[in-house]
Amino acid sequence: MNTAPVKTSALGVALIKQFEGLRTCAYLDAAGIWTIGYGHTGEEVRSGVRIDAAQADGLLHQDLRAAEEAVRALVTTPLAQASFDALVSFVFNVGANAFAGSTLLRKLNAGDAEGAAAEFERWRYAGGRVLPGLLRRRIAERTLFLSPHPAGIALRK
Repeated sequence: MNTAPVKTSALGVALIKQFEGLRTCAYLDAAGIWTIGYGHTGEEVRSGVRIDAAQADGLLHQDLRAAEEAVRALVTTPLAQASFDALVSFVFNVGANAFAGSTLLRKLNAGDAEGAAAEFERWRYAGGRVLPGLLRRRIAERTLFLSPHPAGIALRK
């Protein structure tokens, strides 16, 4: 039975919004991928596409559901809300497939939370180079991942 948190908390959403930033006009990100809103990608995103803030929020919550589902499906150890939020932010940014094959996930599922936390910063590259903003995001995700659950109770599976 999976008892991981069901949704990203307001703190987790704020973290994602902070690092993704709101862009209402489609742009090529550092990896050369068409992106819009709060980091939304897809076939419908291309040069000249524009959206408003409400549409960006809708796309964010749609994309969050996919990232949340990936974390719930792939993580086999108990997660506190803060750890869940950090992992959703990470998956939102790198994708579920990258997370599924990561050393971070392997260490986490083996019960090595400290080792998993140390893996966040290895994911600081985009387009073959280190991006300072991406490194700041990974440090923030690692910090959130290691923070205690607000109620002091880890959720169990």
